[in-house]
Amino acid sequence: MQIYWTKINKIIEETPEVKTYLLDCPEGLTWEEGSHIHLALEGFNAGDKPNRSLIRHMSISTLPYENSIGITTRIKEQCSEFKSTLRNHKIGDEVAIFKIHSNVPLKREDKNVYLLSSGVGLATFRPLVLDYFDRADNVNQIHSLNIDSTSDFLFPDVFAPAADKKFTVQFVDNRKDYYEEVKNLAADKEGLFYIVGSDEFLVQNIEVLREQGIKPDQIMLDKREQQRTEFFPVELSM
Repeated sequence: MQIYWTKINKIIEETPEVKTYLLDCPEGLTWEEGSHIHLALEGFNAGDKPNRSLIRHMSISTLPYENSIGITTRIKEQCSEFKSTLRNHKIGDEVAIFKIHSNVPLKREDKNVYLLSSGVGLATFRPLVLDYFDRADNVNQIHSLNIDSTSDFLFPDVFAPAADKKFTVQFVDNRKDYYEEVKNLAADKEGLFYIVGSDEFLVQNIEVLREQGIKPDQIMLDKREQQRTEFFPVELSM
């Protein structure tokens, strides 16, 4: 496993609680849309065993052509050791990155794509949308549905309706309305549904989609294949 030490080159305050850390991209390092990476802070490997409280699995919110690795995260006043340490990092500080992998690349199967997320989950979807804007081949259209009660919506320059690109956007501020909209979207029995959020959020979305007749292979999660069995145990074991 190769560990890259790289520097923070910019910190963007997206909202009062959400920051994007842009990291220098090590030479030759590349990734595809929907990728995640392990981000580790100084001291994580100082002892005999890695200090896991200083390591997090994070989505990459940028694409390689942007020349920076973007890490977008919510940091509340009361937060974990990792986030409180990250909050104190400044431009020029070093962090470690390793293990890039994508579980949710954009499928190009001539179908409608639905992006279902909660809050900062949009960070995972930003590269998929940019990739679609750059090349819409074999994607009918994309609709983004996000639940966010703060009204401080992320990436307004990207997540804005674009009729000419067949891209629509919807924000709701409560779970009841959100799941009603998920049911409406599931009227498309051939659609592809991407879900990003907490495990609880994934379970609830899957339950609604499955009740509407959406099959497991139409549902994409930011999880490795072996982890999917935890969310689709019956279907995948048959």
